[in-house]
Amino acid sequence: MLLYNSIYEYGCAEYVVEKSRFIAHAMPVSSLEEARAYVASVKEEYRDATHNVPAIITGPKQEIQWASDDGEPSGTSGLPMLKLIAAEGLTNLAVVVTRYFGGIKLGTGGLARAYTTAAKAGLDAAGRCSVMESSLLRYEFEYSYLSKIQNLAGEGRFELLDPEYSDVVRAGIRCLSENDAEVRGIMTNLTSGQARLLSEEKGIMRVKIR
Repeated sequence: MLLYNSIYEYGCAEYVVEKSRFIAHAMPVSSLEEARAYVASVKEEYRDATHNVPAIITGPKQEIQWASDDGEPSGTSGLPMLKLIAAEGLTNLAVVVTRYFGGIKLGTGGLARAYTTAAKAGLDAAGRCSVMESSLLRYEFEYSYLSKIQNLAGEGRFELLDPEYSDVVRAGIRCLSENDAEVRGIMTNLTSGQARLLSEEKGIMRVKIR
């Protein structure tokens, strides 16, 4: 089941206009606290910059939205970035656009265009994804079945995680929750019922869409 859409991974992009450098940083997060901590880390790393403008959206339905102009004229930077992210239907992410002023003023419209252009480039660098419910099934099975299981994982039927090799193989099998029953059946049929399910838990998977 789809939980929400977000960005796939950290992304960074640079945009230059009228000698001003705009560096966009986009980071997926799981909470408002994590987002604020990320914004603080960027401001610390780029503390010599003229501005570090943040925009945050969290919650599966974009419930929490926050932005700051960080010294830029009101409404020219943080809010346009926030509107851009919201319009794309993305959540659980933080975007910070760092600006090094180049000496030429851009005007209010120019600032809004520059910040949204940079933010869009940062989102593009991070990639978009669908965050889905997942199942993590940890199995124990004989070595004779390993190559067939690896082949199925390579075909994208599921993910094979953290294999441990001893007298038998122990590994995690992660799949979309909607495919849980199918994957259990595959493991049963493939091993003639010999694979032993050790544990199971629910989680999330990030499925890249572009």
